Amino acid sequence: MNNILASVHKLYALFVTAACRLQSAFLAIVRVYWGWQIAQNGWGKLHNLAHVTEFFASLNLPAPGPTATFVATFEFLGGILLAIGLFSRIAALGFVIDMTTAYITADREAFLSFFADPGKFYNADPFVFLLVGLLILIFGPGKVSVDTLLQCFVARPTAREATMSAD
Repeated sequence: MNNILASVHKLYALFVTAACRLQSAFLAIVRVYWGWQIAQNGWGKLHNLAHVTEFFASLNLPAPGPTATFVATFEFLGGILLAIGLFSRIAALGFVIDMTTAYITADREAFLSFFADPGKFYNADPFVFLLVGLLILIFGPGKVSVDTLLQCFVARPTAREATMSAD
């Protein structure tokens, strides 16, 4: 019986190891695909600022013109940053705030139906972008990102620092 349990435990450990190796690839795919989608969304807003400003005014948002410009610019630049994995968690936090605000202002009924009617909540437009923002904010950009590349250069001691610390 102990041999069977040991075998099952060993197989499970192999499975977990294999699944963990997919984490960075999965995060990279999510970042690139949805970062690009958000950047395109921002680009579209930048080229239709009058329409976006009008929509924001209909939602009674304060300063709809500057707000539309800020949101469009943030979505465009933040989407690019997310896609390449640079300042990923900061961009992700921005998208969480942006999409939560979108839920509250433009789709309040869906936002308030989180428990009562979950289908209405997860079928709303901001849902996927909010989910992606939360994924990257919590789990980070993964190993395939500019953030990770920069961390390697920042964390790596120079030859002089290495010899000084050895003394």
